[in-house]
This record gives sequence, C-alpha cells and structure tokens, in this order.
Amino acid sequence: MCFFHYRYLQPPGTWIQCALESRELLALCLKKIKASLSKVRLIDAGFIWTEPHSKRLKLKLTVQKEVINGAVLQQVFVVEYLIQSQMCEDCHRIEAKDFWKAVVQVRQKTLHKKTFYYLEQLILKHRLHQNTLRIKEIHDGLDFYYASKQHAQKMVDFLQCTVPSRSKSSQRLTSHDVHSNVYNYKSTFSVEIVPVCKDNVVCLSPKLAQSLGNMSQICVCIRVTSTVHLIDPSTLQIAEIDGNTYWRHPFNSLFNPKQLEEFIVMDINRVQEKKKSAGAGARSNKHTLAEAWVKKTSELNTDHQYFCCTHLGHILNPGDLVLGFDLANCNLNDEFVNKMSPHNIPDVVR
Repeated sequence: MCFFHYRYLQPPGTWIQCALESRELLALCLKKIKASLSKVRLIDAGFIWTEPHSKRLKLKLTVQKEVINGAVLQQVFVVEYLIQSQMCEDCHRIEAKDFWKAVVQVRQKTLHKKTFYYLEQLILKHRLHQNTLRIKEIHDGLDFYYASKQHAQKMVDFLQCTVPSRSKSSQRLTSHDVHSNVYNYKSTFSVEIVPVCKDNVVCLSPKLAQSLGNMSQICVCIRVTSTVHLIDPSTLQIAEIDGNTYWRHPFNSLFNPKQLEEFIVMDINRVQEKKKSAGAGARSNKHTLAEAWVKKTSELNTDHQYFCCTHLGHILNPGDLVLGFDLANCNLNDEFVNKMSPHNIPDVVR
C-alpha cells in the first residue's frame, strides 16, 4: 500500500485507490485468496473492524461445500491480511525533486499579492493542487511543477478562465532514444496576469476610452473576474475589458495601496441622473453619483478643500472618513495622464 496516496497495488503494476472497508478493497482482498476458494462456494464476506493504524485487515468469510450424499457443509473463518508499505510510481517522482515534465510559471507585475491570495482559494476549492509535484514561490509569482503536460495544460486553461491573462508555451528536448524513436521533452507554460486589481485607479488610452462608449480616461477598477470591470466615478458608466482587449491597449495602475490618504467628507450632494451622451455605454445601478467636498485629515488646520465626483454617494455622509488618492499634489509618470488636459483630471479619486 502507498500511504501517501492511499492506493493499493493490484498486480502486476496497477495502483487502485480504495477506502477502508470499501467494496473495492474487499474485491482486492478476495483476489488474493481466489485460488484457495476455488474448491468451495463463497456465501458471504465482510470486514471485521481493526485499528486503522494497525496495518491489519480481517475478513470474515462464509463458505459451503457439498459432501457425501448431498449434504452441505458450511464453515465460517477469519482471514487476516498484513499491509506492507510501498511507494508508488508517483511517490518516486515526487521524492525525486528534479523530476518534472511541465512547469507553469504564473506572473503578475504588482507590489502586492491580492490576486494570488484569490487564486489560492480557487485552486484549493477546485482541488487543482493535487496533481502538482511542487509549488515554488518566486518574487513576481508562483511556479507549478507537474509530472505530465496534460496536468499543466489544465492549470493554464483554469487560469485563463479565472483571471484575464495571456500565455505562451515552449518545450525543450531532454533525451532521445534512437532505437525506439522516443523523445522526452520538458514543457514550460508562461502565464502573465494583468497588473490591475480591485480598487485600483487606472488611466485608459484615448482610443480604448472612446471604444468603451466615450467614458473618462480616469476610471476605478471595481472587480476582477475573467474580465476587468471598470467604472467612471464622474458618470457611473461601466465597462468590461477582457484579456485580449487589455493586451492590445495596455494600461497600468496609477497608484498602489500604500499611497492612499485619509480624507474627511465636508459636504456631499447626490446628483440626479445625467443624460447620456451619444454613444455612451451602460451605467451602474448599484452606485449613486454624488459631488463631494473633502479635506485631508492632515490639513484640518487649513481651509484647503478638494472637490471630486464619486460613485459612492449611497454610502458616504458628511463627517465620514474615507481613503482616496490625491491626484492634485502627486507626480504621476504615466504616458496617458501626461497627455490629458488638466481640466479633465480630478483632484481626488475614491
């Protein structure tokens, strides 16, 4: 028995997974004594409870055999099996640290690990970690090692359905048997996840913003699934960007979470629904547009206030403390922001 995978050896070389006192394990045990039962008729068979750590299995068998003048003799006896530990082929591959045939390199160029925490929960939920030989943490991501290319391809397909990403593959010849014409390759799959996460402030290219319904270039990411969900805080216009669209028109996050500053809401006015402009896209029904005056908590002894539009009008009230990004006093190094008119750049984004 292989105690790592809880599998039993069925000669000559097949490993089957059986639970204790299961029908599969009972059939495997009966095959071991099939020759001894060839001259009698098996009536009943069942397990007798043993301690799980005792490495013992006990079967209670009932057999019958016809004797002189049609008389039938019945007997009940117990057969005891001794479980011996043995490593299966997969265990040998795991113990050999350098043995792998495919690796999936997942990367995301961000300063935080929020996306990988999210992927970790999904991988555990769908049990995709069971076929991995090893998981190695790298600075910008993770490496998943597999014993077969099919398992690696399954992980790549899962990542592409879960988060917006792009992938490419390559393979390297490791050995070649001239006589049997057998080639052994090591495959490498590289998966790059878009560097945008929830609550990030992004600046779209003018061409992409126009194709999404003439929405503002400064947007907020409200959710990341298989697509990136954006909202325009000044109009509540929403849009979804898939992986292919992102890589054709890439954009980056303007800030990281460490640059958030604390503001206090001085006054807020909820805005009635604005008329849609020509070609405008859909608007969010879960948010409320509002105009707010805010002040930094670090500048309470001054009279300086900031004006902004927000999509959180259904949550905010005067006196609330909020976190936001100060665009008025920051030095942004973004090619799209640098080309925008200063009148189109808000002072604060929350």
